[in-house]
Amino acid sequence: MTEESGPERDPETPGAPGDLLGAFRDVGAAGRSGFAAAKHVGEALRALVAADIALARSALGRALAFTAVAIVFGVSAWLLLMAALVAVLGAAMQWSWPLALSVVALANVAVTAWAGWRAISYFEHTRMKATRRQLAQLGIGDGDGDNEDVADGDEATRS
Repeated sequence: MTEESGPERDPETPGAPGDLLGAFRDVGAAGRSGFAAAKHVGEALRALVAADIALARSALGRALAFTAVAIVFGVSAWLLLMAALVAVLGAAMQWSWPLALSVVALANVAVTAWAGWRAISYFEHTRMKATRRQLAQLGIGDGDGDNEDVADGDEATRS
């Protein structure tokens, strides 16, 4: 009669009563591997934040140095421009000395513009863009903030 009732079940096949314990073990192993993966993600995010802060700190120092250069050359350019104006007024348009001062003043203005541009480019590193991108992907925070303005503008144009 065993043929009529069907083959006997092997305890190792799925659906066997003892398989519930194995399923619990599998769930536990999956939970441990998921926790280990989350731990690795946390360590990678911590390393990213640390590197981003180090970059921001370095960029801030450089930006301050270039800002100081811009201020020094800006002040000297202003003083030279004023000296050139005084010389033009005093010499009654005899162009030799005031022209020389004007050329030097324009050179100082060019250096001031260059140093200001470099300072602005280094200040961009203080925004921590890589960390903000990763946190936004994880759904933490509201991202860069710039995207909200774009999204608001897109919704306004659709209305």
